[in-house]
Amino acid sequence: MPNAAAIAVVMRLGELKTLMLWSKSLLWTDLRVFGKEKGWCPYYLARHMVQFANVVVYSYQYLLDPKVAGIISKEMQKESVVVFDEAHNIDNVCIEALSVSVRRQTIEGARRNLTRMRQEIDKFKATDAGRLRAEYNRLVEGLALRGDLSATDAWLANPALPDDILKEAVPGNIRRAEHFIHVLRRLVQYLEGRLDTENVEKESPVSFVVSILNHAGIDQKSLKFCYDRLHSLMMTLEITDTDEFLHIQTICDFATLVGTYARGFSIIIEPFDERMPHIPDPVLQLCCHDASLAIKPVFERFQSVVITSGTLSPIDLYPRLLNFNPVVSRSFTMSLTRDCICPMVLTRGSDQLPVSTKFDMRSDLGVVRNYGRLLLEMASVVPDGIVCFFVSYSYMDGIVNTWNENGILKEIMQHKLVFIETQDVVETTLALDNYRKACDCGRGAIFFSVARGKVAEGIDFDRHYGRLVIMFGVPFQYTLSKILLARLEYLRDTFQIKEGDFLTFDALRQAAQCVGRVIRSKADYGMMIFADKRYSRHDKRSKLPSWILSHLHDAHLNLSTDMALHIAREFLRKMAQPYDKTGGTGKKTLLSQEDLQKMVISGMDDMMF
Repeated sequence: MPNAAAIAVVMRLGELKTLMLWSKSLLWTDLRVFGKEKGWCPYYLARHMVQFANVVVYSYQYLLDPKVAGIISKEMQKESVVVFDEAHNIDNVCIEALSVSVRRQTIEGARRNLTRMRQEIDKFKATDAGRLRAEYNRLVEGLALRGDLSATDAWLANPALPDDILKEAVPGNIRRAEHFIHVLRRLVQYLEGRLDTENVEKESPVSFVVSILNHAGIDQKSLKFCYDRLHSLMMTLEITDTDEFLHIQTICDFATLVGTYARGFSIIIEPFDERMPHIPDPVLQLCCHDASLAIKPVFERFQSVVITSGTLSPIDLYPRLLNFNPVVSRSFTMSLTRDCICPMVLTRGSDQLPVSTKFDMRSDLGVVRNYGRLLLEMASVVPDGIVCFFVSYSYMDGIVNTWNENGILKEIMQHKLVFIETQDVVETTLALDNYRKACDCGRGAIFFSVARGKVAEGIDFDRHYGRLVIMFGVPFQYTLSKILLARLEYLRDTFQIKEGDFLTFDALRQAAQCVGRVIRSKADYGMMIFADKRYSRHDKRSKLPSWILSHLHDAHLNLSTDMALHIAREFLRKMAQPYDKTGGTGKKTLLSQEDLQKMVISGMDDMMF
């Protein structure tokens, strides 16, 4: 638990210059140990250092999620250069930051939170009524909820809200703490009633707000102030354990968003997941469809914003999704000293039958058998590690079970050990650790993973950990999802992006992200197999990044398993030969250990005052 008094120690003027000097060396110092030595809270120490650091590295959410940005990122200056690295999924991150889901567990937890808050209010009335009265007076005077802040500071505290809203006075019916709790109880009761449905319902924010007004008596203005009003009340009641009150915060977050935005959102209520209709699990989802809403404050606030990724392709679609005009837009090829990448498009098996995860083909035994024979043949000739990506967990489970039943899996395991990613983080971490051990000892291994999973986004299979990656199929999203269909409709009507274009773009960027796990440096090498006949089509293949397309020769298109096996042998034989790391140009492209040491020493000299 962060110590609130520790920040006061850090803020003392006598310690400020010392803190700035120390911040230069904390790159090599554990903050927890350092804070213990000085008697300072490491959490608040790190937060305070943000305004003095030259480089700050953190997750997208610290800038895009308004609930977090108001706490962490408000100290950033306008002249700061913001770099979104690995930004191929930035539109999805923006949408998730402004989307809220309410389930029965949320309703039950919110009721417990309100009961607890009511008890705290009664205690304050008996012991410190002046604090509640001061908060009420501040709200009556129309001052910002976080104290006597300027309008600009208030906007920085909650950048998701337009600045004109923050200048409005808090509605009278939620100024008093007990009245605000009563309003929230009515809202929770209304949402619980909406969850009691047997049919899928879709509604716009405008009609949903009208329904709340008619059935719960809560107007739009009260809704859009709910989140800030809750924050003010929690500060007044000195509630520091915010994790305990996550449920009521979710309700207020939902209320503020639905009361603020009339466009770019949908309310979708589903009684169960279509893929598991036998399990009742009602959910009310406020779905954001417009990624530009979350990133717009970043564009307006900062002078320079850079969006970059190795799989940012096609690059011209991102300005449309994020609704901005780029000043500079560039796509660069990889600077390599040799042809160390070997992408291939496999369209059929050794029996010449086509392979694909297309819905009408994915369950075909011939496709499943050909996929298994492909992996078996590659496992017999490719050394070290092989990584396989499937389009979904359900498809991976089904195809692996079939391989096990017909004996293919047993044949594969005679060549290499097999490890599988699951939805359990601990199990997956253990599987990855054992996979690396198998590769280190020379036995080699195969890792089964899923596109859009944790492994596809954050794990590197460099060097001998990944000499081949196979992408089984095209990883399209679940196209019957009500949320996805609503977003596709919005993109078509607002940005004139066709449904098929977006689905293909999204699937190909995920495929590129998967196969890119195998190449992590200039000295590395590896093969990529796109195992689906649809990759042979130009409209699909052209959306791959240029650094893959530049190595995808015509002779590597429309391959059978036998042809891919021959190309793999030739490529591995070529990579096994000694090579000139300068590429024959005399110009060094790889840093030596001495070069790295010089850079570290030079960097330390630059950091000295």
